[in-house]
Amino acid sequence: MSLKRQGSYYLIIGGIQWLLDWAVMVTLTHFGVPIALANIAGRICGALLGYWLNGRFTFAGEDTTLGRTQLQRFVMMWLCTTAVSTWAMGTIEGHLGLRWAWLAKPGVEAALALVGFLVSRHWVYKR
Repeated sequence: MSLKRQGSYYLIIGGIQWLLDWAVMVTLTHFGVPIALANIAGRICGALLGYWLNGRFTFAGEDTTLGRTQLQRFVMMWLCTTAVSTWAMGTIEGHLGLRWAWLAKPGVEAALALVGFLVSRHWVYKR
């Protein structure tokens, strides 16, 4: 599959994931859940949807698959990006406040999505 097609699918699926992730984080923090826990909950919701959709559509090919190895790789990548995201959200909230963290979330996640695309394309979904 071409880089352009994969990139397009990844952006569409990533947008859906991001909306779900962001909505869960904002909703939970609005009800008083600490931002670190709310961020992790949002990322879990997005990841559950994104792993399957990206494996099935974005990175589907003869040299890729969805299986135990790919899931383990995805979880390792997800843990690393979630640690960075949670640290960033906590730091922004601590310095600038909750509303700025809400506004900054899309930018933080966009930067992490670029890393996630490259790692997924070249490692996560490979046989």
